[in-house]
Amino acid sequence: MPFPNSSARTQRHKLILAATIIPLVMLVVVVLLVVIIQGRKEGPSSEILLEWRGKGTTPYLREIVLGRCYNYVATVNSELRNKDCLKIWELFENAFMYKNPCSITEKDYQPLMDMASHPIPCNKSLFWSKTSNLVHRYTKANQDFVTLEDTLLGYIADGISWCGDPSSPGVNYKSCPKWTECESNPGTIYWKMASKMFAEAACGTVQVMLNGSIEAGAFRNDSIFGSVEVRNLNSDKISGMYVWLMHNIDGPQSEFCEGRSITILKEILKKQKIRVFCEDNYRPVQLLQCTRNPEHIACKACS
Repeated sequence: MPFPNSSARTQRHKLILAATIIPLVMLVVVVLLVVIIQGRKEGPSSEILLEWRGKGTTPYLREIVLGRCYNYVATVNSELRNKDCLKIWELFENAFMYKNPCSITEKDYQPLMDMASHPIPCNKSLFWSKTSNLVHRYTKANQDFVTLEDTLLGYIADGISWCGDPSSPGVNYKSCPKWTECESNPGTIYWKMASKMFAEAACGTVQVMLNGSIEAGAFRNDSIFGSVEVRNLNSDKISGMYVWLMHNIDGPQSEFCEGRSITILKEILKKQKIRVFCEDNYRPVQLLQCTRNPEHIACKACS
């Protein structure tokens, strides 16, 4: 059989080489296109985050929220053990991720609020304003009362910050807006909604711990307590409110139960047909203050 001539061999080699190289070139082109498109979606935008004056999203937010949720339903309130913490986290992140943090609405959080809400026993609701440290020391020592932070919604979000951003990765760890920059931010909307639900759930007698050492007044209309919680109390379920007006052990004593701001609070609640009782330096709470200053005259048995 005759050998093929050199031109025939060359032609065949070209065909084999072309059949090998063309798929490789096409593969490289496809890969480059994917990289370019993905880079346009994530590359430049991931470097351009909105800048705010507040503290950024707390690191390990997912782990913190999930951990707190599991701890709450397992040890704090085992009656809620059927709550789905993974679903609660999903609803939490969906409310703010990849969104402008100044355009959050109640609609964003409503699924989360519905999922994580639970009843509050009557006579146990304890509201507060400007007494955060003292009121939570008290509820830890006396578990007969429940603050918003002792509910599931309050427990998982207490002390942390979070906000989203339209660009990748969808969360801003560098900065988040303060409420003075925009009121429709993730934290403000969350706490207002949770506070409203907490007030609506209150029944029987309710308590509020206010700070009588603040010169501007113990009760403020623009506080969460004044603007949200007081306005959403249900007089059909509430028999009365007890105001515990606490002063710092070392003073000053800026306002007492007959003071101007407490009078305003009484007038508001009177219109809502809720009776108000006020006590200066509620003794059980004052004794808790005395654990840190036992020699003060206010802490003596016959003070």
